[in-house]
Formats: sequence, C-alpha cells, structure tokens
Amino acid sequence: MILYGPPGSGKDTVTTELTQLRPEFELFERLKAGPGRTTGYRLTTVDHIEELSRAGELLYRNARYGAEYAIDRQGVAALVAAGRIPVLHMGQVMGACAVATFPLHWIRVLLWCPRDATEWRSIGRGDKDVEARVKVWHETREDLLAHETEPWTLTLRTDQLSPAESADAIIDALTASASAEIRSIRELVG
Repeated sequence: MILYGPPGSGKDTVTTELTQLRPEFELFERLKAGPGRTTGYRLTTVDHIEELSRAGELLYRNARYGAEYAIDRQGVAALVAAGRIPVLHMGQVMGACAVATFPLHWIRVLLWCPRDATEWRSIGRGDKDVEARVKVWHETREDLLAHETEPWTLTLRTDQLSPAESADAIIDALTASASAEIRSIRELVG
C-alpha cells in the first residue's frame, strides 16, 4: 500500500484507521537520519543509508526537512514475509514509482487536501515547522502536475471523507485487486 500526499493529507490518520480495521496492515517505518519527528521511523545514520545505497538495497532515498530518508528492500520484504501489508507514506511521485518496482500488487492511493487544510492540521498537531510543511504542500502539487499521467488506484479528498471512509475505500480497492489508472490530476489539485 502506497499512501502519497502532501503534509496534512491524512497519511498517519488513514494508516491508523487501516490498522484498526485490519491488523495485517502495518506502517512501514522508513529509515531516517537527521532532526525532527522520530515516531514512525527507524533512526539511523547518513553513513548507513549511503552504505545500503551502494549495496543496491534501497528502493528510494530522499532528503526533506533537513533529514535523509530511505526505504530499504529488506524492510519491505520482512513485513511481507511476516504476512503483513506494508503501508508506505510517500511525498514524491518518483518515490512512489521507485517503490512500485518491488514485486507486489501495490495499491497506489493519492490522498489530497487543500493547502488550508494542511496548514490548520499542521498547527493542530503542534508541528513546529508549519511554514515548511505548507511549502512542501506546494511542492507536492507541482510534483503531481509534473507527473499527471502517473497512474493511481484511488484518489481521495481527505477534507471531504472521514478517515473511516478513506480506509474503507482503500480496503475495497485492495479486496478487488483494483488496478492503477490515470486520473484527472489538474481537476483534483485545482
């Protein structure tokens, strides 16, 4: 499961709802080296991420908020081997594409919310970098527009759906083995 969206689009909230509905869903904890939030990450060093990269063990690597992040093959494989459904949080289309090369039937979900929702959700959860998150919202919008033909299994407006409704739609898509298709991105992001 790939949940892609800007900050504040509900990736954490929808993941929590998914895990409450079906215990086999599990948040994939990305590797992280650097400052900021620690919950939901496996903390490491930049040197370790670089070592994994040289060994070809990374599906994706990026830098944001002054930190380095990585998705490692072994981490995804371990969840799958344990009978879990990995839920990956992504903020870059190229990352979603890179991860989708791992041999699974990926459900690719685009979570979207307006900029104002990102701002007030970020303030509401006590983020100390609200301005940076709003900037990333704009970057995410531009990223989507630059990759309009990228297919998504679902697009969900989290400002119009409850977390439970979003999770139900995702589970329905998973159960139906829904395929990704090109969506109207310009219409979605305005």
